[in-house]
Amino acid sequence: MPETITNAIRKRIHAKHRGWVFTAKEFAKLGSRAAIDQALCRLRQSGEIRRLTRGLYEYPRVHSRIGVLSPSVEAIAKALAARTHSRLLVSEARAANLLGLSTQVPAQNVFLTDGPSRTVQVGRQAIVLKHASPSRMIGAESEAGIVIQAVRSFGPEAAREIPVESLSRKLPPAVKSDLKRLAPAAPAWSQPILRRIAV
Repeated sequence: MPETITNAIRKRIHAKHRGWVFTAKEFAKLGSRAAIDQALCRLRQSGEIRRLTRGLYEYPRVHSRIGVLSPSVEAIAKALAARTHSRLLVSEARAANLLGLSTQVPAQNVFLTDGPSRTVQVGRQAIVLKHASPSRMIGAESEAGIVIQAVRSFGPEAAREIPVESLSRKLPPAVKSDLKRLAPAAPAWSQPILRRIAV
């Protein structure tokens, strides 16, 4: 029986892309928690997966020359949020960096969530999930949400510095459509800017 569970878990993992980060909860329907933990232990010992920290595993990415690559911060955050059925939204600073509106790489890996706050240390990286109110979670887990966060990073005082036209040219129609829909829920000062970006 344990071997059957191990094979079932292996198949699910191999069906995912490398770099997938997950918890034992992903396999809850396959057997008891003890049996799942044993299966994950076997797969870790065989080198098929690696344990990042307590209860958190990865199907690692492997480079032909470098070897096993570091896990993605975003993938870790998603796995942590999935454990509590929560949504994620990147921080304002990270959003601005992702969209090329800032060259400054955030010092901390902070993600907003509608779930519980927590910090997890994986190697030298700390991943911070910070509970936020619904008004701060507009567009969670969407590209439009990243745009809203990036605009928010400027604040009303520096809003004129936002490269509206160049940002608008980067966005596909589907994201602009979402942006138009979400704009009314964004801070009042940012709404005219978001509407111009969505044109």
